[in-house]
This record gives sequence, C-alpha cells and structure tokens, in this order.
Amino acid sequence: MAKEVIIDIRHLSKSFGGVKVLDDIHFYVRKGEFITLLGPSGCGKTTLLRQIAGFVAPDEGQILLDGKDISELPPYKRPLNTVFQRYALFPHLDVYDNIAFGLKLKGVPEAEIEKRVKKMLKMVSMTDYEDRFVDSLSGGQQQRVAIARALVNQPKVLLLDEPLAALDLKMRKDMQIELKEMHRKLGITFIYVTHDQEEALTLSDTIVVLNEGRIQQIGTPTDIYNEPCNSFVADFIGESTILNGTMVRDRRVSFLGHEFDCVDEGFGENVPVDVVIRPEDVYIMNQQEGAQFSGVVKSCTFKGVHYEMFVDTDCGYELMVQDYNAFEPGATVGLLIRPGDIQVMKKERVCNTLPAVVVDATHVGMLDAVFACPPCDFPKGTPVDVTVPFDKVELLDHKEDGTVAGEVHFLLYKGDHYHLTVRTDSGGRLYVDTHDIWDKGDIVGVNIAPQDMQITRRDDQAQ
Repeated sequence: MAKEVIIDIRHLSKSFGGVKVLDDIHFYVRKGEFITLLGPSGCGKTTLLRQIAGFVAPDEGQILLDGKDISELPPYKRPLNTVFQRYALFPHLDVYDNIAFGLKLKGVPEAEIEKRVKKMLKMVSMTDYEDRFVDSLSGGQQQRVAIARALVNQPKVLLLDEPLAALDLKMRKDMQIELKEMHRKLGITFIYVTHDQEEALTLSDTIVVLNEGRIQQIGTPTDIYNEPCNSFVADFIGESTILNGTMVRDRRVSFLGHEFDCVDEGFGENVPVDVVIRPEDVYIMNQQEGAQFSGVVKSCTFKGVHYEMFVDTDCGYELMVQDYNAFEPGATVGLLIRPGDIQVMKKERVCNTLPAVVVDATHVGMLDAVFACPPCDFPKGTPVDVTVPFDKVELLDHKEDGTVAGEVHFLLYKGDHYHLTVRTDSGGRLYVDTHDIWDKGDIVGVNIAPQDMQITRRDDQAQ
C-alpha cells in the first residue's frame, strides 16, 4: 500500500528584488520519506525549505500539511522543526538545556522533559555530554545536539538545511550513516537540503533536483543516476561524459564516430540526441579483439578504489574511464560499452532561437541591442525569430568588444568541445559550442555575424 502524502507543495513561486528564485514548484512528500532537495548554490533549494518552515512567505502557491493549507501559518504554529547549517545553539546553556529549551517553552512537565531529553541523548550518542557547554564540543557533537533539540519536540517533519556542510569529510560521512539510522528508527519525515550529490544519493529515498528555481527531475537515487532526464542532471549527478549523438533507429545510436546497440526506443530515426556514458561503464582492455573502438590513454590517476583515465578515442573524442586496473599513458587500448550502459536523452535544443524585432532592412533588435542581419523584407517592427547555430556565436575576452555582454553561466564538456550557457546582461540566454576554454563566471563580449542568422516571422499568437 502506498504511503500517504504528508506535505503537498502546489505551484510555489517566489521572487526577490524582481528575480524569480522559485518558479512553479510542484511536488509532494510521503509520510516517513527521506526526501532531498539537491542543486547548486543559488538554485532555490534553501528558499523552498524556508517556505515549508514558514520563514519565507510564497508569492504564489500553497503548502499543504495533511491536506490543510499552512501557507499563512507562522513557523511556531507548524508541527515542523528545522536543523540549520550553523546549528544555532545557545552558548550559555549546557547540552541538556539546549535540547530541553523548546519543551520548557511549551510548558512540558519536568519529568517528561527529562525522559525525552535522555532518550534523544541516547539516540544521538551524547549520553555522557548532558552537562557540557556546547562551546566545548566538536562540530559533529554540536550538530548532534542541534538534531536532538529538533527531534525532542516530536515534529511531524524534520527540515535539515545543509546540516553537515561545516564538518570535515570523515565526520560528514559518519554523520550521514547516523542520520540514515535515525530516520530508520524514528520513522518521521525528513526533508533535507544539500548541494552534495554523493550525500543525496547516500541518504535519500527520493531526490528533487533543482536548477535556477525550477525542478529538473524527481526520482529515486538509482533513477536520478542511471536515467537522468537532461544534460544538467547528467552532469550534476556524479561523473559522466555527455556526447552529441544521433538516434539511428530504435535500439541503435551513433556517437564517438561509431554506431552502438542500445536499449532506448521511441526517439525516431536519424534524430539528434545527447548520450550519457558513466566512466565506470566503459570497459577498457589491452587487446583490440572484442573491442568496439580503440584509443590512446592520455592520463591515469589513482583514486583510492579505482584508477581514473582519460582516453583519446580513435575519432578524436576524449572519454573518461574508471577501472580497477591501471593502463599507462601512451598505451593503445580497446574500449567497449554495453547496450544497457548507454543512456540516450532528448536534446533540449538544437540551436539558438532568439525573439527579435525588425529595426530596418539590415538590422534586428534582440537581447536589448541592435544587431546587423542579412537583408530581410519584413516591415519595421515585425516580430521575428532569429535562429543561430551554437558554433556561430562568437565569444570575446572583453565585454566592450561585443554587441552585447554576458556571463558564462554553465559549461558542459562534450568530448571534443564545450557547450556553454551565456546569460546576457539583458537576462537573455545564448548557447555556445566552442573549443576555447572558459570558466563559469567569466564576463564575455558576444557577437553574431549577419550571415550566421536565419530570420523568420514570429506568430505571437502561436507562441
């Protein structure tokens, strides 16, 4: 029998200073579930958690708890508790009084407080620390106290905002195990925020992947890792190589200059696609017999459990490979990818399509600037779409050298080139294929040559 829904998030949106940080967020949380909100810094995950907690009011949408709208309810009236990244413990109180603080505010009898605090101390392995002041504790111990303080109030839902981010690697991994065990024993609902993909995969029943205020994918850790729905998810969750490909027909795909059997269907024939290959799914061998293609090892690095190698393939692509055996740089190797290890995704876009307006016969206005364009017969003021191939957008080192300026917002290595997302000063977006190396955050100038534009009339009512 499916678990009942405890929290239902319905079309939440939120803006700060005219910038939309959450855009139509819609999902639900089942009772007893460990659900993680995962995404890079600035994606909106903490704002979403704070809305659930009641610290931030939504501009639009509803938050339902057990079927009742709590969107307007103040935080102290919500049966939820939050564990913050910086713990927010009281330095003038000892461990016992920190944990008991909320119960005392509620007027819980002293005998009941003592019983519940001692139970929580045992739960977080802090039984011998109740008389210690929190300033004398390590970071991991302080985090345990913060978790115990939240749990002692017996919330229906525990909200955790990057609670392990301040801990060192080993302590963070130890606390992950403890959190998972606490969740199993308590059976209450956990909503967890992190930017750490490995942490999300380790802890969660369900992962909600966010980027730029929108949900990209919801699924189990296995689904998110093995079946990413777009290039952002594939790139953000674990190591992967994302390549341009062509779906030849059902169960047959072309990439890396070769054709491969796969398990995917329903894409059509000769359709451009993205292909995701995880580095652990590439078989590498000394002999060429039995291999699908070959390559030369470029580098080999020991990673503790496996070796990570970069291989230049026989068609000029670079491929990351992880294997328990080391292959020395310069070695010629055979490579094989099994059908079930090839993940095919629909392309989100195949070129730039930019809304524009005709200025005159040889100029269009777009991205808050005027660009020279090929001669067109449309009257002044006509709404048009300007189509530009990814590899025809020119990026310049100095923003003043471009027709418009922008910032490199996202970059994806595709085996033999980089695919960049550039956010212009006007808020528009351009997608760029380039062999040049740029970094996220680089400020660039942008030019588009007239001969690289294709202009078509835009039917606004059809948009």
